Amino acid sequence: MLKPGDKIGIVCCSNGQKMEQQEKIELLQSKLESMGLVPVYSDYIYEKENVFSGSAEERAEALMKFYESEEIKGIFDLSGGDIANGVLPYLDFQQIARNEKLFWGYSDLTTIINAIYRKTGKPSVLYQIRNMLYDHGRQQTENFRNTVLENKKDLFDFSYEFIQQKSMNGVVIGGNIRCFLKLAGTEYMPDFQDKILLLESLGGTVPQMETYLCQLKQLGAFEKIAGILLGTFTQMEAEACTPSMVQLVKTYVTEDMPLARTREIGHGTDAKGIIMGQELIL
Repeated sequence: MLKPGDKIGIVCCSNGQKMEQQEKIELLQSKLESMGLVPVYSDYIYEKENVFSGSAEERAEALMKFYESEEIKGIFDLSGGDIANGVLPYLDFQQIARNEKLFWGYSDLTTIINAIYRKTGKPSVLYQIRNMLYDHGRQQTENFRNTVLENKKDLFDFSYEFIQQKSMNGVVIGGNIRCFLKLAGTEYMPDFQDKILLLESLGGTVPQMETYLCQLKQLGAFEKIAGILLGTFTQMEAEACTPSMVQLVKTYVTEDMPLARTREIGHGTDAKGIIMGQELIL
């Protein structure tokens, strides 16, 4: 929970923002300031060369400065894309473990969110604050304000339906399926045992989802997890792919595996947030 006057760190650990996004980022700053929050920006927000706002080490150092600063009360990542996992070897997880401040990000930041949980046991939030700028911006702004400043649950109160079984509980891991699997075989991949595995995606159709699910099976995930929560799969749904993601998943799990679906977590501009690395009861 934050309060008016609190400083928050703004970072881009994945792809740098294009310079043409500067006006929108300034609008986001105005929205945050209207709530009484004080955004403090990393030196590595905008693209300098190709997708890079800075080297992986520089981007990691910028993130750690916000963890080390007692003035910064929360950290929000504006980015997404492909290169966030490059910062992982340069993060001081002992310092992160000593902090209560939350890291917020989505998509490619799935890599950092899960690494933080794996290394520290600390939660993070899968959510993109730039949602406050888009077509559902008014509702997103209200949900964000109510949640972070008034300790309500608006941003995290999402609807869902069960496809198999009627309940599940466990610590949530996962996120963007493509980005989550970058952690396979590394020291940053969380243990699957008794976890709820959240999966969502922006791009990709049936061939990509099939290979991701196959990799999860080969990692032993489906033998260990306590349930699966599917978010939105933007491209698959837009193209009405057959088989659907639900149908694909059902070929990989037994009928007694709890399986639920929500339309409110993912890459949609109306997406809500979810606390990763914390127990969820559905």
